[in-house]
Amino acid sequence: MISLFMLSVMGIITSFWDTMKLILKYMQIHSFWSLGFQNDSPPRTKLRFLEPDRVIPTSVNYHFTRQCNYKCGFCFHTAKTSFVLPLEEAKKGLSLLKDAGMEKINFSGGEPFLQERGHFVGKMVQFCKQELKLPSVSIVSNGSMITERWFKMYGEYLDILAVSCDSFDEEVNKSIGRGQGSKNHVEKLMKIRKWCQDYNVAFKINSVINHFNMDEDMSEQIAQINPIRWKVFQCLIIEGENCGQDALRQAEKFVISKEDFKNFLNRHKDIKCLVPESNEQMRDSYLILDEYMRFLDCRNGRKDPSKSILDVGVENAIKFSGFDEKMFFKRGGKYVWSKADLKLDW
Repeated sequence: MISLFMLSVMGIITSFWDTMKLILKYMQIHSFWSLGFQNDSPPRTKLRFLEPDRVIPTSVNYHFTRQCNYKCGFCFHTAKTSFVLPLEEAKKGLSLLKDAGMEKINFSGGEPFLQERGHFVGKMVQFCKQELKLPSVSIVSNGSMITERWFKMYGEYLDILAVSCDSFDEEVNKSIGRGQGSKNHVEKLMKIRKWCQDYNVAFKINSVINHFNMDEDMSEQIAQINPIRWKVFQCLIIEGENCGQDALRQAEKFVISKEDFKNFLNRHKDIKCLVPESNEQMRDSYLILDEYMRFLDCRNGRKDPSKSILDVGVENAIKFSGFDEKMFFKRGGKYVWSKADLKLDW
């Protein structure tokens, strides 16, 4: 009797574990879990349900134009073409990205405000916030063509505006190529900072640390401006863009060592909004779409394009992006990026 009882119990246990295995297998196949977040992620971050090996385009950088009115010597996305996707085609691609899980879109270039004097990017910003209802819509610009009128028309739809500023010394900016005749880059930066305050847009600064500005101390100016983030990049070399025979820029003279970059960071270590990115952190941790809506793979030190998401879909194209999702989260790529959640302290 005891033997029969034990066999019965063992049968129940075995059946239970067999059932659990089937449930777990089903969950794995149908992707009912994924970590995909950090301990310091914002409160609204949720578990993402992924298929095995599937990459979610949480944050995408769309370089919809390569044209620019500046000539920064280290630029790694140069004006190889003048092509810009028609607006309706761009909207189709943005909708595909939203359906694939995109939460944040960043419009970049080139200079985004060149096309239709900013109305093209403005219409995309409005579409992404109003129609797609993305949590975060941002732009990176050199700032030279931004007007207050643009903020009046599109400011309510924009979460973050990042303006590139590599120095608070105008002579250094001119040496880098970030200048336009007699126009003062820093003075325009301060105007845009004020407009962001007036129209409730989070303000961010991007700086590329290179041979010409690596010894500068920007602490006082950054503290005065008080951006939500100060992204500090180490000058990056990309073959075919800013080095090599076919490149439009030759950036070798701008390159700095790891030690030079570390020294700059140490000099500014008390700046709370500082977000540093070395070459190792930056190279593969961004999902970059070019003007044809192709993902760009930078793993081999150049930009190898996938097929366009308009032709093969997001899931097929993103496999060839070279995207390092772990590094994306490690470098703080996911943060509080919606102005609805930001406490803008001006």
